[in-house]
This record gives sequence, structure tokens and C-alpha cells, in this order.
Amino acid sequence: MRISIIIPTLNEAAEIRGALQRLQPLRARGHEVIVVDGGSSDRTLSLAQPLADCLLVARRGRGIQMNAGAKVAGGEILLFLHADTRLPKEAENAITAGLSRSQHKWGRFNVRLSGRSTWFRVIEWSMNWRSRLTGIATGDQALFVEREVFVAAEGFPEIPLMEDIVLSRRLKRFSWPLCLSSTVKVSSRYWEGRGILRTILLMWFLRLAYFLGVSPERLVQLYYRSG
Repeated sequence: MRISIIIPTLNEAAEIRGALQRLQPLRARGHEVIVVDGGSSDRTLSLAQPLADCLLVARRGRGIQMNAGAKVAGGEILLFLHADTRLPKEAENAITAGLSRSQHKWGRFNVRLSGRSTWFRVIEWSMNWRSRLTGIATGDQALFVEREVFVAAEGFPEIPLMEDIVLSRRLKRFSWPLCLSSTVKVSSRYWEGRGILRTILLMWFLRLAYFLGVSPERLVQLYYRSG
């Protein structure tokens, strides 16, 4: 099965080259890398161009950008990857074998944060087990899905925040996620930049507010105001 790796970007010049270089062995084996930019003002586009199969520009917003990439993707499996996330070497086999040998139609990886603080080990454990228990995957976990199922689920909602949670809920109508024990390595830059405890509390607050009915448009205002 061919995998289309879709990476939404916005001013990711510091990360995009490393992210794409890590994916070149997958390209050499016939898989596809699609970068969808949301209007970067830095060198993201020029750095990405020689290292991707397809480079698109779309309206800003992760859901919008990832849907745009999915529309042009040629693979049977879609893998949505953040620019600051690195796949494990066994990702290809873990995804293809895991989906082909089970009833799962989609899935995600475990997360390993790059920072050394003990807090990050607690955050990882919480993210991974919460996902296993709820069947909800976050964007940091490198969500992958069979293309036909993604289309049937109507893709990502084009909302400014919580698009990964909404898609997970839609995909659970087709199957429970395949929760791989393999880990993706995710930059801890946001936690370190905002403060670890402050970011944890902010994420809990935003998630609770969303479940209580606060709109994603209002949540994204609160998110950026807190920064």
C-alpha cells in the first residue's frame, strides 16, 4: 500500500528541512510527500520544494490545509504529520502491516516529546493512555487513515482548533483506532516556550471548554491570547 504523507506548514523554516530529509527513504520506496503551506512569510516553501513530491498553498488552517493535501494524494493510506514530528524508522511497516492484518481503518502512534524534563514523561504517558482509552487521536500522534475511509468521514472539519478531535470522532464510526506502540518524536518547543505547567493547564482548559460547547473560533482566540 502506498502512503501519502501530508504536512501542513506555516512559517516552519526551522523544522521543515529536517522533517523532509527524514522522509526521503520513504519517497525512494515509492511513497509520497505532500507539503501544504498556509501562507508562510519565511523560507518554508523554498526549503520544502526540492524535498517534496507536491507543494501546495492553501488558506491558513490545519484542517483546510490537510484536506487540500488529501484531495491530491495518490496513496491508499493518508498520514498527517506535523513539521516538528519525526516518524520512527519502522513507521512504514507498522502502518501497512497493522492495517492489513486487522479490522482497523485508521490509527496513530505513541508520542515521545523531545524535552528532558520529567514533566514530559508524564505528559507522554497521559497523551498515549488517554488516546487508548478514548479512541481520540491528536495531531501530534501522526494520525493515519485509509483514504476511502477519510473521504467517507468527510475529512477534517475546517475549523481553527480541535479538528483532530472531530475527525477522530467521525472515524470511530468505522473502527476503533490502531494504537501503535511505536513512537513519533515530537518537539517540546511549545511547552518550553509557554512554560510546561502553563501549557498543560491551557490544553486541559481548552479541551474542557470545547466539550462544554465553546466554539472552536472562540477557543482559538483564547489560545493565542494566552501566548
